[in-house]
Amino acid sequence: MSENKKNSVLIVDDEQINLKILTHILEKDYTVFTTSDGISAVEKAKEFLPDLILLDIVMQNMDGYETLSRLKNCEETKNIPVIFITGLSNDEEEEKGLTLGAVDYVTKPFSAIIVKLRVSQQIHIVNQARTIEQLSSVLADLQSSAEISAAAGSETSGEKEFNENSVSN
Repeated sequence: MSENKKNSVLIVDDEQINLKILTHILEKDYTVFTTSDGISAVEKAKEFLPDLILLDIVMQNMDGYETLSRLKNCEETKNIPVIFITGLSNDEEEEKGLTLGAVDYVTKPFSAIIVKLRVSQQIHIVNQARTIEQLSSVLADLQSSAEISAAAGSETSGEKEFNENSVSN
């Protein structure tokens, strides 16, 4: 990520107070988008392609599990990491969320510092993956250039050999 551009986080929660608190916690360090339901979460994720999504589970119309499933089944959003942030605190709910593809699970009431640290860790992973992808692309380009140069060099020596053989015959 360039120094001028902040990473982005989409916060999805049907409780306005949670949206306000989480925005306040994260807005200094990240570009924050918010929405209050799963349907618009999928739409906003496609539109803004955030680096991370914080997703409540218990919401009207479409719960967080279904929202996560739709995000993971969509080509544009399937690789965006999702942290569940929810009042559901039993092991079965956490296991279900992680099994569906969430990268982390934070229970409410949450601690501001824990939220910041978990978001920071996931953003760090996202940025590392981007760097690896960029370096891999550069390496592939260099290898391709080297192969082209080697092939051009082979043709030149082959032509030289042909010309030398032609002259001696």
